[in-house]
Amino acid sequence: MLLYTHPACLLHDAGPGHPESPSRLQAVLEALDVDRFAMLDRIEAPRATREQLERVHGKDLVDLVFDNSPNEGYVRVDPDTTMCPYSLEAALRAAGAVVSAVDALIDGNALRAFCAVRPPGHHATPDRAMGFCLFNSVAVGAAHALARGVDRVAIVDFDVHHGNGTQDIFWDDPRVVYASTHQWPLYPGSGARDETGAGNIVNAPLPPGSGSREFRAACETIVLPALRTFQPQLVMISAGFDAHQLDPLADMNLGGDDYAWITSELVEIARTFAGGRVVSSLEGGYSLTALRQSATAHVAAMLD
Repeated sequence: MLLYTHPACLLHDAGPGHPESPSRLQAVLEALDVDRFAMLDRIEAPRATREQLERVHGKDLVDLVFDNSPNEGYVRVDPDTTMCPYSLEAALRAAGAVVSAVDALIDGNALRAFCAVRPPGHHATPDRAMGFCLFNSVAVGAAHALARGVDRVAIVDFDVHHGNGTQDIFWDDPRVVYASTHQWPLYPGSGARDETGAGNIVNAPLPPGSGSREFRAACETIVLPALRTFQPQLVMISAGFDAHQLDPLADMNLGGDDYAWITSELVEIARTFAGGRVVSSLEGGYSLTALRQSATAHVAAMLD
């Protein structure tokens, strides 16, 4: 199994007190730097190219992120999305990690990959950076898989916030199923059950306070059956861990066992339909304790 990251992802700084801090990624990397995960093949993430980014983002957005990269200080590109001098490099490496992971799996060099990167990506739409996200890394990777000849890509997003950007990007593309569990109502306000795109969008919103029982029921009755019907050739995961009971930005009650369970279910679907191929990329998660617990449960389940 491959583990992609890059030092630039630790240098991206959204400003003092911002919840999307370098300590998030540091916690994940430290949790994975133990004997239990010694078999992970650690790879330095390359940069995504403009061609790869512009498969899912308009040229104007790509130009905006490039042109607003500051030499010092901070530049705000959205009310809660900020760039520092290292943010562009981090965003390029985050998207590049997912692209490189997709290539590795398609080329038969590995079965699974986890991209321990930031900033997150699933809120970035075709034309807007928002919600702490500059480029939509998982969407960039999915579009790259399609360009490489994969016919059916499934993206499963269990971040507590709905991935409005990923949904928008693939809204009318039947080659991609986007399936999301998320707290609702909550930022960004999208993700209702009746948002179905071309029949390829599967939303399973959960009320505040939901825990393991509600999450697993939504997966078993809505998300997993949709994936089995779709029969994906590649499974991708937007791995946000902010539905954990310790997370300060939402009101859900999942634990590490829940992330291990859903990961195992997705690995089994990948074994059945996709030759075992799974690419996962870090999204949200703002309790360091929960991040350590959840990321290790997730990666361990991918290894198993």
